[in-house]
Amino acid sequence: MPQLKILHTNDLHNRLTTEQACFLAARRRALEGFGFLVDCGDAVSVGNIGVRPGGEPILERMSDIGYDLMTAGNREFHFTQYGFLSKLNKAKFPVLSANIQPREGVKSPVVPSITFKTRDGVRVTYFGLTVPMITERMAASKISSYIFRDPISTASELAPLLRMDCDLLVCVSHIGLRKDMELAKRVQGIDIILGGHSHDTLPEGIIVEGSLIAQTGFWGHYYGVITVDISEMGKKYGARLYPFNPPSM
Repeated sequence: MPQLKILHTNDLHNRLTTEQACFLAARRRALEGFGFLVDCGDAVSVGNIGVRPGGEPILERMSDIGYDLMTAGNREFHFTQYGFLSKLNKAKFPVLSANIQPREGVKSPVVPSITFKTRDGVRVTYFGLTVPMITERMAASKISSYIFRDPISTASELAPLLRMDCDLLVCVSHIGLRKDMELAKRVQGIDIILGGHSHDTLPEGIIVEGSLIAQTGFWGHYYGVITVDISEMGKKYGARLYPFNPPSM
């Protein structure tokens, strides 16, 4: 069975050059149906309550590159329906977050999870988690169109259901490394946690309670490559970071 690869980035903050975009697009095409390109949030540079009227150019660039999905970071979030939809309107790929809950009658630009099937039939399910910005206990909840559930509790409910119908379960997280480690300890069945928010650089990832946790730092200094070998003997994971300074193309 061909090796499955997941290319990942996080916390780009709108720092994705034309050369890097061309390089990533080529890497994405080379996967040929046996892998994915994902981002773990804070791709945009605008602040948490800011909105760029014309939309976010990096999301348009990521769409052109061929990103398969991303998770919503705190910078992609906005407490109003108009702001949240506007921030993500350039993304032509699914944006995930299982713990952002819209108020009744409010449209949400995010989905909890999504499942893909590789060319050789491996079912890979991704679900997203976002660092809580507005909770029910905050005064801001009274004017917010969205409320955040606790990400660990959300994963505890969702992961067992998703696990039943996939070969590989991946959490695309924007809750920080400390919380990712807590997630791995408290929630069983997650194969891989791709992280962001805390700007940690993990050259070969770390294994916590059987889950591989990986993160690429920030601002596009590195991109990550996860390799997955699935056989009758089980699953074998690898994680590597590479400097994000491809030659001019």
